[in-house]
Amino acid sequence: MRLAITIILLAAAALAPLRSEAFVLADAPRAHAVQYEPRADLGVTKDDGMSLSEAIESVRSRTGGRVVSAETRMEGDREVHHIKVLTKDGKVKTHKVKGRRR
Repeated sequence: MRLAITIILLAAAALAPLRSEAFVLADAPRAHAVQYEPRADLGVTKDDGMSLSEAIESVRSRTGGRVVSAETRMEGDREVHHIKVLTKDGKVKTHKVKGRRR
């Protein structure tokens, strides 16, 4: 009985990364579709913060993980980019990156 349970648990552990991989691939196009393009008439300055695509690349290079989703939210007068990353150990962590002031 113990041997059967051990085999089932090992098989489930071996398949777990495949499920995570499928999740990442399913959400990857959505993560890139949420990019913000600043317009001159909105009063956005380009020098005081990162764009969403710059923030994604920064987090990806720092963590070495895969971006699951990314979105920009307004907090006060500043954009804040919320980037969810699947780490190498299989956990999803959210990183906040300061964006541009408005």
